[in-house]
Amino acid sequence: MLICGPTGTGKSWLACALGHKACRDDRSVLYHRLPRLFDALALARGDGRHARLLKSLARVELLILDDWGLATLTPEQGRDILEIVEDRHNRGSTIVTSQLPVDHWHEAIANPTIADAILDQLVHNAHRLTLTGESLRKAAAKRAGLDLKQDA
Repeated sequence: MLICGPTGTGKSWLACALGHKACRDDRSVLYHRLPRLFDALALARGDGRHARLLKSLARVELLILDDWGLATLTPEQGRDILEIVEDRHNRGSTIVTSQLPVDHWHEAIANPTIADAILDQLVHNAHRLTLTGESLRKAAAKRAGLDLKQDA
């Protein structure tokens, strides 16, 4: 599943709610913000745990990858994501959240060949959900009287 939309529209909240439901249904679930996952993969590559970490990501029944496309992927990050999606293909479910519309994801991957392979795995078999509207945080701040700025 691909959940896209502007900041604050509830993408992460929805992905986590689906993850909680999967847990209640006795499914294994793992949540990662992509920037931190890339840090963990780089560290694991350095201390010899890289293959083990990739294996744990492949085994989980539902993998939630939050904040896709905040920055262009390095070639190493692109290869890591390709390994993850290939290992998981037809074996487990993956939820990806992003502020970036899906039609701009190719640009967020430095290597076009890797981008084609990743997106072929992720996009073509996915349910897509595009969230719209105002930031839920902004609306909550207005209700609580915390947002004193007037909208122009």
